[in-house]
Amino acid sequence: MILAVAAIRARSVALGGFGLDSLIEIGASTVVLWELADTHHVRQRRALRLIGVAFVALAVYLVVQSSLLLASGDHPGSSYLGIAWTALTAAVMFSLARGKAVTGRALGNPVLQTEGKVTMIDGVLAVAVLIGLVLNAALGWWWADPAAAYVLVYYGAREGHHALTG
Repeated sequence: MILAVAAIRARSVALGGFGLDSLIEIGASTVVLWELADTHHVRQRRALRLIGVAFVALAVYLVVQSSLLLASGDHPGSSYLGIAWTALTAAVMFSLARGKAVTGRALGNPVLQTEGKVTMIDGVLAVAVLIGLVLNAALGWWWADPAAAYVLVYYGAREGHHALTG
């Protein structure tokens, strides 16, 4: 909800995309819990596909929104709430990603390991969005916001492809 408010107030595609990515993280965590209930390989493949499709959908959405924003020249506003939230999020996500990766390796669970990557990407994305927000707020570089969203596109497409193809 905090990201939604910050994204709407600032008209920030990067913050909006990061908020959607956070929803994917919640969904991916739910998928992992569902998968852990039964470690059958069919269920693992289905879980990986669900995570992969979510990432690809996010990448497509952000390509369209960022391109429209750049083409229209619509300037997003500054979001100090978004800056604070993404900085905090980055720190938390990096810690969680490490814990999930270690646990996934220990359990030999590819879905939990993939979930750890999802969480790591959330940390990287938070840093990318943070840079875009800071450049916009401090230097007036309005285009840094949609440029930060393109970073999310790259990682979302890469991880979506990896999850879908194994």
